[in-house]
Amino acid sequence: MKRISMVMCRPATNRPLVDTYGGHLNMDLVMMNPRRQKEKIVVILGATGTGKSRLSIDIASRFPAEIVNSDKMQVYKGLDVVTNKITEDEQCGIPHHLLGTVPPDEDFTRADFCYEASLAIGSIGARSQLPVVVGGSNSYVEALVTNHEYYNYHFRSPMYDCCFLWVDVEMPVLHKYVCDRVDRMVQQGLVDEVREMFDPEADYSKGIRRAIGVPELDRYFRTKKFLNRQARARVLKEAIEEIKKNTCKLASRQREKIHRLWNLKGWSLHRLNATKVFHRRGEEADRVWDELVAGPGAAIVTEFLYKNAALVDSGGFTCDPLLGIRFPHAIETTITASTVAR
Repeated sequence: MKRISMVMCRPATNRPLVDTYGGHLNMDLVMMNPRRQKEKIVVILGATGTGKSRLSIDIASRFPAEIVNSDKMQVYKGLDVVTNKITEDEQCGIPHHLLGTVPPDEDFTRADFCYEASLAIGSIGARSQLPVVVGGSNSYVEALVTNHEYYNYHFRSPMYDCCFLWVDVEMPVLHKYVCDRVDRMVQQGLVDEVREMFDPEADYSKGIRRAIGVPELDRYFRTKKFLNRQARARVLKEAIEEIKKNTCKLASRQREKIHRLWNLKGWSLHRLNATKVFHRRGEEADRVWDELVAGPGAAIVTEFLYKNAALVDSGGFTCDPLLGIRFPHAIETTITASTVAR
């Protein structure tokens, strides 16, 4: 769900800088914690279509942050509609890394991702920005944060202090949404986009041609010149239905993978249930999104970044610089994951 409101795109004001390497806040009023060894990063997980990109823009609009793409198809150049890349307008001026940078015919492995993502995270941290890793390729994320085997001796182990936000939507609701999204993608030029790179000798096991939407259209492009208009329409319709079917399967696999990370591997995930958003339209949907996803997500990240750091102004008030709220210093203002909709 990639609806980006203009409210999200407005420049944030008075945002504190975050030293992600040391865990410090670069503010004069901060009573600092002992220096941490791990780099702080926010990781946004979720099945395709749940709203991960939208939440990443929300978070990066509230904090000094840059975004690292972790979708294995969106790293490639081209096929922007097929791979459902966030558009330049939707990016709201927030820097994005590993988005449309890899040549389309190259293989980009988990090891490649770990190497490139670590470089991006390091450069983001060096600019006192918060890295926000977002994408649907959970195997890439798992390799980045846990599997040291993907690193050779030239690079340090990926020892990150992670805040995991999981945007979740009930499967029947999500399946309907992604099927409708495929129809919109067709209207936006999906078929023409694939036609431009169609090659009858292409290998669909490599590069961007693995993306859902490319192999499904192979039969249509191979046979269309031999078919009459009615038969072409039928073959195209079958291809589009196959794209929908495979997208639904992908969403289910991604959700199952997240459940394994949560239940079997013990990842501490903050689940943000966005299902109700998909039952609303327009401004009401935006309101519910802010209430159930963006607001709780920002609260969780605030607690993750600023826990144990008291921000005290000269008047003896504890301040939340992000929300613009001042509390008497004696009042405890801890924000916990209990605010997450479940």
